[in-house]
Amino acid sequence: MRALVLGGTGLLGRVLLEEWSGDEITGIGSGDADIRDRSQLRAYFHRCRPKWTVLAAAYTDVDGCEKEGRLAHDVNATGAANVALECREVDSRLLFVSTDYVFDGAKSVPYEINDEMNRFSVYGESKAEGERLVRGILPQACIVRTSWLFGANGRCFPNTILNAAGTGKKLSVVDDQMGRPTYNRDLARAIIKLCRAGAQEIVHASNSGSCSWYEFARYLLRAAGFADLPVEAIPTEALSHPARRPKRSVLSLASLEQYDIQMRPWQDTVADYIRERTALHGSHQPIPPRIAKTA
Repeated sequence: MRALVLGGTGLLGRVLLEEWSGDEITGIGSGDADIRDRSQLRAYFHRCRPKWTVLAAAYTDVDGCEKEGRLAHDVNATGAANVALECREVDSRLLFVSTDYVFDGAKSVPYEINDEMNRFSVYGESKAEGERLVRGILPQACIVRTSWLFGANGRCFPNTILNAAGTGKKLSVVDDQMGRPTYNRDLARAIIKLCRAGAQEIVHASNSGSCSWYEFARYLLRAAGFADLPVEAIPTEALSHPARRPKRSVLSLASLEQYDIQMRPWQDTVADYIRERTALHGSHQPIPPRIAKTA
């Protein structure tokens, strides 16, 4: 099987290329082709003729999207539509990676795939519009919504927490937002299985179990040897982020389990994450920030 991964230098795309074996895989980043420009995409699609295309490229800076709404829409919505159009041209299946932020977080139980999208951030709006455009062009496309993605190399909550812990500073973390942390390598393995299974429509894919950001931080710190570092639990309102966050964006995993795919509890991924982080950067060494608007 030939597969094309867009966003191959990002937090998910990089490990997707590393995890995918036994098939002919091509990965490209924004430096190779800008998904906002169909002419740049067309050359790769016609050269690769992929059976599957995974769209993991996105503008994921939630607060940055509030400030740069046009860019967010151009990348996450128009860019997604461009990819879908190119997939249709070469008869490629498409798996589009989306987000829990298409929901407002008002439900007290996990979100199902057919729940109405009710986003209230520019990022969530742009990804929801991307979903609508993709499904309008390719009704059988697979849309994989995930949440709280993290990995050893890239911008994510665990790296921010452990970088700060390395300075010895007291941390303050919100304790009233609930979700499912998702280890990038586990999600990559699930995506590969979904492609090989010919998945269609919407699938929710995250590690099992849920927690607050505060609980996540405390678990990370204990696992990394910072158990005695003070961590203050604070409400969302104590922060002044430009973008609103859903208070409870836990995704139901029933749709993933229909493909006989189960992702382990998020707690079981932390040791793997820390080992990988240590191998890449040394024990508790701050990871240099990597700022990228498209992956």
